[in-house]
Amino acid sequence: MDEFRRQELARTSERMESATPSEILQWAMETYGPKLTMATAFGAEGCALIAMIAGIRDRTGLTLDIFNLDTGYQFPQTLALRERIQKQYGLEVRLVSNAETVPEMEARFGGPIYNRDSNECCRLRKVVPLNDAVRGFEAWITAIRRDQTPERAAQPIIGMDAKFDLVKINPLANWSKAQVWAYIRENNVPTNPLHDQGFPSIGCWPCTRPVKEGDDDRAGRWAGTDKRECGLHLSPAGQVTRVAS
Repeated sequence: MDEFRRQELARTSERMESATPSEILQWAMETYGPKLTMATAFGAEGCALIAMIAGIRDRTGLTLDIFNLDTGYQFPQTLALRERIQKQYGLEVRLVSNAETVPEMEARFGGPIYNRDSNECCRLRKVVPLNDAVRGFEAWITAIRRDQTPERAAQPIIGMDAKFDLVKINPLANWSKAQVWAYIRENNVPTNPLHDQGFPSIGCWPCTRPVKEGDDDRAGRWAGTDKRECGLHLSPAGQVTRVAS
C-alpha cells in the first residue's frame, strides 16, 4: 500500500473515533462491498457486531461475508451459538478450518500440542486458516477492544494489517466491556452461556478456564502462562501495527 493510501486510512480512522460501531460497520460495508469479510469467535463483542450488521442489512440491503475459525477445539456451546445466531439473524457464518484435521495433526506430533507448544497450535489452527479465509478480500472486520490487552491498546479504528495485507477495521476498538454488554441487553443479542459460568473470554476448550471475580477478563486464556494473544492480532514482528496519523 502506498503512503498516500496509508495517510488516507489514518485520516478516516481518526474521523471514525467519534462514530458509533454501527456507523463504522456501514461505512466499511459501503466502501468494500463484496471485498469485505469479518472474523468472529462468537464472543460477546462478535455477537454484538453481528446484531448490528443484521440491522444495517435490514435498513440498507448491504451484507458481508462472516466466518468463524473452527479450530477443532471449540466448545460445544460456541458451535451451538453459531446455529442460534444464524437462525436469529438470517446471516450465514461459514466455518474455516485447517486442511489438516485435529486427529491428523495430533498423530503427526505424537499427541496434542496445545499444552506444550500453544503458539504452534494457535498458528496451525488459527493463523494458517485465516490466511486462506481472507484470500481475495481487501478488508476484514474484527471485534477487538483496545482495553482488552496491551497488544491491542494501540489498534486504530481503521488501519493496515501487515500480517495479512488487508485493511483492518475494529468498530469496537474504543468501546468498553460495559458498553458491549449494555448493547447486548438492550437488543436481546444471543451470547455464549459460558459467560454466565465465569468465562468472560472464550477460546478453545483445552486452553480456556473460568476466572475469579476481579481477575482480568483474559486471565483464563492460556492460564498459567504470560500468553495473551493467539497471533491473529500481532504484526509479523510480534507487535501491533498502527497507521501513522
